[in-house]
Amino acid sequence: MKVAIAYPPIISEKGVPLLSQNRQFQWFNSPTFIYPVVPACAATMAKKAGYEVFWLDGIAEQWTETQFIEHVRTIRPEIMMIEAKTPVITAVWGWINRLKENFPEIKLALVGDHVTAMPAESFEKSRVDFVFTGGDYDFLFLNLLSHLTKKEKLEPGIWYRENKQIRNTGNFICDHDLKTLPWIDRDLTRWRLYSEMNGNYRRIPGTYIMSGRDCWHGKCTFCSWTTLYPNYRVRDPIDVVNEIGYLVEHYNVREIMDDTGTFPVGEWLQKFCHAMIERGYNKKVNIDCNMRFGKLTFEDYKLMKEAGFRFILFGLESANQTTLDRLIKGIKVDDITEGAQSAAKAGLDVHVTVMFGYPWEGPEDIERTIELARNLLIKGFAYTLQVTLVIPYPGTPLFKECDVKGILATRNWDQFDMRMNVMKGQASEEDIKNAIRRVYRGFLHPLAIWNRILNTRHPIDDLKFYWRGARSLLGHLQDFR
Repeated sequence: MKVAIAYPPIISEKGVPLLSQNRQFQWFNSPTFIYPVVPACAATMAKKAGYEVFWLDGIAEQWTETQFIEHVRTIRPEIMMIEAKTPVITAVWGWINRLKENFPEIKLALVGDHVTAMPAESFEKSRVDFVFTGGDYDFLFLNLLSHLTKKEKLEPGIWYRENKQIRNTGNFICDHDLKTLPWIDRDLTRWRLYSEMNGNYRRIPGTYIMSGRDCWHGKCTFCSWTTLYPNYRVRDPIDVVNEIGYLVEHYNVREIMDDTGTFPVGEWLQKFCHAMIERGYNKKVNIDCNMRFGKLTFEDYKLMKEAGFRFILFGLESANQTTLDRLIKGIKVDDITEGAQSAAKAGLDVHVTVMFGYPWEGPEDIERTIELARNLLIKGFAYTLQVTLVIPYPGTPLFKECDVKGILATRNWDQFDMRMNVMKGQASEEDIKNAIRRVYRGFLHPLAIWNRILNTRHPIDDLKFYWRGARSLLGHLQDFR
């Protein structure tokens, strides 16, 4: 059986869609591509099971619509899996209908957080054949292939058409053992498409892995991936180190982003770090990861630095304790500065994410977050940052709260793309976008520039990184113009 993992090209004057493996969708004027780990696992598992697998990322390939159609025509897969998010779900429905018109024999499966929240909607709006709910759609895809070829029973979480009726196998259960996952076939999944055009990488080529799914806190009300992964699971730390060694030795990878929602801590982290040091991988590759404030000590950060960690991403979100409490972040405002300072002191490049647009925040609240974010940059506690509009994705507690209170400004999914504020609140859209631009301009403060100069370690790599960063900064200012 021929199978395809696909991202049809989505052409828009808004820019390039940051869709794959992404918790928050955004159009980027400066193209950025994130390596989609879970779909890549699906492709690898299908190949190992004996299926003929094709990787068709029309977005990262920068194909035209005609080119994508011609690739499908040449390959003629029998089934195709497509990942979607809320802001492009309408475009994806259009693609499904177009593919069905041209290739009625192809069975089409949709995955992602939007269809997990609203699975029946895609059957009403398109000619889709299957919808996978939950985040383990690599396991579900293999199960579906076995069902189609060997009559294996479908697992919970799969929706499908039968005799013109929409049926499902019940609520999804994310209980698959991640220790059974094979290492991703990087050649099959064309990893080099994603190895350079990514602002996280200081050294290239870079790639992504995932040590776990997804966040051990798992309560933030705005995060769409908490709906995909209700329970936290991890791989074996030594298996992760083995995979890193393979990527370094076989592909000369120089930087690896672990995209687990929050990197494992405690004994797992200790075991991982000591193995990286003992094998000398800490001298060969940079490791990046997501982390939460208020959990690790300065000694933990020092060990991570010694183990080869370079970049650590924290969700700041807001400088207002009321907002942090409403989001169930589980941290205090003081934890933000203390954590960023400790990580930076240990020699790690701290990246923070900031969001504006909470309906309950007024101008004074916004100003506090601007001040905190800019101060982190100016004092050198944050090396980089990302600023966005908060979006209440369907399925999240934040969306449900807005829906119940009647403060959604629209239910047009195309507009959930950070180009407008979709929640009615105290601050105007222009106030919010101005706040975003002001934070980004913090990069241009003389002290922030000086801290970046002091942080230069590898002149050639770093100058290239700064150039890519400057282009990204200009792109972000355009994104929120």
